[in-house]
Amino acid sequence: MKPHIIAVVFLLCLIHKNSCAQNDGDTLDYYQSNYLRYENFIYADNIKTVILEKNGMQLSDPIIGLNSGDQLILTFDDLDGDVKNYSYTFIHCNADWTPSQIIISQYLRSFFDAPLTDYQFAFNTIQTYTHYKLIFPNENLSPVLPGNYMLKVFYTENPDSVILTRRWMMYDDKVQIDANVRRATIVADRYSKQEIDFTIGYSTNFIQNPFSDIKIVLMQNGRWDNVITNLKPLYLKDNLLDYNYDEENVFNGGNEFRTFDTRSLRFQTQFVKKIIEDSSGYDVYLTNDESRSALVYSILDDINGGFVNTIYDDRDGEIEGQYAHVHFKLLYPDPIEKGTPYIFGALTDWRLTKEGKLKYNYDKQAYETDLYLKQGYYTYEYVVVNDGSEEIDETVIEGNHFETENNYNILVYHRPVGGRYDQLIGWKKLNSKHIY
Repeated sequence: MKPHIIAVVFLLCLIHKNSCAQNDGDTLDYYQSNYLRYENFIYADNIKTVILEKNGMQLSDPIIGLNSGDQLILTFDDLDGDVKNYSYTFIHCNADWTPSQIIISQYLRSFFDAPLTDYQFAFNTIQTYTHYKLIFPNENLSPVLPGNYMLKVFYTENPDSVILTRRWMMYDDKVQIDANVRRATIVADRYSKQEIDFTIGYSTNFIQNPFSDIKIVLMQNGRWDNVITNLKPLYLKDNLLDYNYDEENVFNGGNEFRTFDTRSLRFQTQFVKKIIEDSSGYDVYLTNDESRSALVYSILDDINGGFVNTIYDDRDGEIEGQYAHVHFKLLYPDPIEKGTPYIFGALTDWRLTKEGKLKYNYDKQAYETDLYLKQGYYTYEYVVVNDGSEEIDETVIEGNHFETENNYNILVYHRPVGGRYDQLIGWKKLNSKHIY
């Protein structure tokens, strides 16, 4: 065969291989980690249990007010168990998480990056790890502009060698947001979806053209995959923007998250069937899960897909928490046609991961996988991704109910004519617990 024909055949095979990888749920974009992402992402296999929240407030959103004195805290574990030269910086981003067209000296005071020096070694654990902690803004890095920020942690000697990125936000409260969560107005959606209606009060001295200068982002729980954007006000009256849509501002209610408790590895706790310990570590087998798609809604207390790494016996979960292989089994009579199920929630970083992808066991008539997780209290759900798509559907296995308790965030951004970046000028948090 001639060389140019061989080259063409090889190229066609490569294209076919990539196409197949993208169509079977193992999308290359999800698993390639060799380029910078302006999203929450872990780039190194040795980095686990990444948490970013308001300092002193577990399970809070990574959002703080400009000049409020509030701080965020980042924690993570490096399973190599040694000390590395990590540094961090912030990148200012627009409402759509593209980098802003401003230079770093315009939004950062003092230094442009700083070393990460607060760490502790794990104590009395089978899995060695180093627990890192960062509290910011601080005297080294202090952002001065409102908006979206990406926290980038990297090797000090090579800023392009990133280990993790995390989104966080700083708002300058300049508008009044009034909002509520209600059942969907559309009759077909009334038993399954939740509607976010809201108004925004503003000053004409600050916002000249609200229909073009204002951007809205609606978020459900900790998810970025299903945010609602680009909503325009239905009408304007007396400096009040009205966003009381019937269809464009609705989310699936979904179902309450499933839970399990590994705060103790000495005895079986909630939804834990068996614990095996040997010299190599722990294996935790959860009770069997089943589909809830055909079940009526049932009230369950959860933490909306989040987790906390506390342990019993008044010990320090940050450095004394053990790691364990947690085994999941979802009973299912037949494999799902044209779709792939995943475990989803903060325990998978709100992403579709290789580890979270479920494999069908024909002998057991069940989907199975395991995740390597630190001790704690976890919530999760099963989602399905249709072949050839990256859209996540939480209703196939879990069901869909308007009564489900969910958290919502309304983010209001402003960019005046001629502006070079989006300012975050308003934030409102809602909960659907008392939906009507």
